[in-house]
Amino acid sequence: MDLPPIPKRPREGQAPPNLDDYDRVRASFSWEQAREELDGLPGGGLNICHEAVVRHAKGARADQVALRWLGKKGEQEDLSYAELDRRTARFASALKDLGVPAGARVFGLCPRIPELYVAALGALRHRAVFSPLFSAFGPEPIAQRMSIGEATVLVTTARLYRKKVAPIRDRLPHLEHVFLIGDRREATSVEGTIDWRGTVDAASAEYPVPPTDPEDPALLHFTSGTTGTPKGALHVHQAVVTHHMTGKLALDLHPGDVFWCTADPGWVTGTSYGIIAPLTNGVTMIVDEADFDVTRWYALLEREKVQVWYTAPTAIRMLMKAGLEPLKGKDLSALRFMASVGEPLNPEAVVWGQEAFGMPFHDNWWQTETGGIMVANYASMDVRPGSMGKPLPGIEAALVEADDGGRVKVLAGSDGQGADAEGQLALKPGWPSMFRTYIHNEARYAKSFGEDASGQRWYLSGDLARRDGDGYFWFVGRMDDVIKSAGHLIGPFEVESALVEHPAVVEAAVIGVPDDVAGNLIKAFVTLHPGHEASEALEAELLGFARKKLGPAATPRMLDIVKGLPKTRSGKIMRRLLKARELGLPEGDTSTLMEDVGGAKKDDDEGEGEA
Repeated sequence: MDLPPIPKRPREGQAPPNLDDYDRVRASFSWEQAREELDGLPGGGLNICHEAVVRHAKGARADQVALRWLGKKGEQEDLSYAELDRRTARFASALKDLGVPAGARVFGLCPRIPELYVAALGALRHRAVFSPLFSAFGPEPIAQRMSIGEATVLVTTARLYRKKVAPIRDRLPHLEHVFLIGDRREATSVEGTIDWRGTVDAASAEYPVPPTDPEDPALLHFTSGTTGTPKGALHVHQAVVTHHMTGKLALDLHPGDVFWCTADPGWVTGTSYGIIAPLTNGVTMIVDEADFDVTRWYALLEREKVQVWYTAPTAIRMLMKAGLEPLKGKDLSALRFMASVGEPLNPEAVVWGQEAFGMPFHDNWWQTETGGIMVANYASMDVRPGSMGKPLPGIEAALVEADDGGRVKVLAGSDGQGADAEGQLALKPGWPSMFRTYIHNEARYAKSFGEDASGQRWYLSGDLARRDGDGYFWFVGRMDDVIKSAGHLIGPFEVESALVEHPAVVEAAVIGVPDDVAGNLIKAFVTLHPGHEASEALEAELLGFARKKLGPAATPRMLDIVKGLPKTRSGKIMRRLLKARELGLPEGDTSTLMEDVGGAKKDDDEGEGEA
């Protein structure tokens, strides 16, 4: 059931939205003009670190705080743009001194500490490829990704190295150099490794950014599939144009803003919008080392006077679960814009943002493969709860049907044809941050694209969506998750959102269970707010509640009340894992799993690196 739109918020006393008129900006936008907002390198090159750090360090923002690190034990460290420039130059110099060539893969396996951000940007400055790993990964997923990525350099901590990397190092033939980051409590002199502080701190702080072609490889992000090994999506330095413009238009970042992206860099959001986009836009970004805590988060928002906040649906639902009491007495008047990413945001959570903060959360949609935000709700537009918004200027989105041979039929496009159509969300290639390949898997990369009758290529997202008459796109579900029951195609998100409307339910996930008559029956799994106890009576009540909301065709026939739902460390509910366990099927790749169905951690590493 669609909730009424939330009108755009007045901005008295605040800077007007960067995207002030969607239709006007969209009509005049070009990626070539967007590229001109960045400095570039002499001779026409483009380097992410130059655009994020170096150009600001040489200008008026040299003394502005670029990164404010908040340690989980109360520590604080501020890095100005000038200091970040020096530190990234030192790491780039250290790579050069070791003979690490351009294009070599530098992996980061660290909690959210300043050295991780320095390593990412310093590697890009040197024209190496940076690949982040969740520090909560166990040895096997680390070995898989570093092997596929042919890691030459690893930056990690002494504790993580001993616990997770040393046991697998003999399986990593390409790994030549391991930088260890220690602290005052532990030595970093481990045989076969390099002490970060002794080497990087002693390296030259002068490192001119070398000539960098926009198509030079820059970022390697791994995305897990249902089965098989992870896929490594490769992005190039030109992606910075998308990072910059989406930060400006979709997240409404203004120079000098205080910005907090809660995502860990181990997830693509934590790199695109936890490092690159905020820095290219000249903001002060907050990095919090600690794990989620309601009281800490609200205190951080108030104390740091955060203006733009980008977080995940799971975190928002956890805040909702805590109620409004922790917000009492908090002065969050600096907060101007809130956005959500990771999976579709339930309409109730959007509306709750309005109740709790006086403004809605603005949902958006993108993927590891797109490299940046593709569809968004903007500050200057009314928000339709449950919608992922409209395509970014410069992005042509369509709803299509695609057969196994890659032939595409366009059902609805960005220009308005096909209102209320439903199909696979597809994007016309050409935006700067589109991935260039899956490394060592060109066949899988080719299957990510299709061609329509006119010869136009389309990137096929694998997500089903619908488009309403006003051009807003609405997520239906992953194609693998959509349930066909008694002739009806049912998107899990709609059913889950209806269940979450019940006051007892925190989160919900639904799957299809095979049935000889209907094809599939819908089964739901829900978690409860405190004060509600699981019982057969409550299960029956929830099923009846869903039936009133959805009608008989989309109503779950079965429902389990559980303590927790399996999620990736980026907060996405793993429906396919629920289904595999329900049906006794192979679980596939579970390396990104954060929580088990019972709520227990799959890989206990003191929460390091979790978003």
